[in-house]
Amino acid sequence: MTGPRLAIVVPVFNEAAGIQPTLRALAGQHDRDVDVVFVDNSSTDASTAVIRDFIESNGLSRWRVVTETQKGTGAAADTGMREAIAAGATMLGRTDADCLPRADWTASLRRALTATADGGLGLRLVGGELVPRHDEGLSIGKRVLLRAAVELAEAFGRIRPGNRGGDYRGPYMMAAGCNVGITAELYVAAGGFPRTAIEDLHEDRALVNAVRRLTSDYARRRDVVVFGSSRRVEAWGLKNTLLWYKDHAYRPDHVDIR
Repeated sequence: MTGPRLAIVVPVFNEAAGIQPTLRALAGQHDRDVDVVFVDNSSTDASTAVIRDFIESNGLSRWRVVTETQKGTGAAADTGMREAIAAGATMLGRTDADCLPRADWTASLRRALTATADGGLGLRLVGGELVPRHDEGLSIGKRVLLRAAVELAEAFGRIRPGNRGGDYRGPYMMAAGCNVGITAELYVAAGGFPRTAIEDLHEDRALVNAVRRLTSDYARRRDVVVFGSSRRVEAWGLKNTLLWYKDHAYRPDHVDIR
């Protein structure tokens, strides 16, 4: 190992049919000095078998699969983060099983969270750039519109009453759960991702707000890039998707889009 131990956590639920591109993207990182923890959230398909076969076929000794039976991305992500910390990780990153981290993603996370040689302090929480995937058939126009919607959502977050208050040490920042980095010590101090179901709470927003009560050492980093799936937008439409992220103002019968 050449530096502080970095671990990546990936919650997984019924992704057997589509997880191969994510596995390849993680295996193809420029900085491969990382642990990767996949957290199977009681999948009913062959997700774990697909992941384990990829691990074995590629000799990825620092990748592993753990299980969390409590439903929810918050519970699954928290289990993975604490598993990584227990194994010695001092830096943590999270992405999702339908996302494609850019090849420099782990290197960019490490750089953002690391103090510089001239005495500059590293960040303690990083929210990265979320870009629509190019391989899901979404037109260029829709991808541009989706990116604009993400920027609009962050702007709304800054004025949302629940994100404002005198106990916060810095302004609101959107840090999507599929592209976030945090130091292990801050993750523990902030209480981690709430162990909730996705229908109950946006766990990434809750973590950011918990961090904002402890420190101002956080920032968006445009060089930390993940290509996110647009399948939720394709299934629900852009308006309903934005309403979903606006405190679940849109709530369909089934929220797990596959």
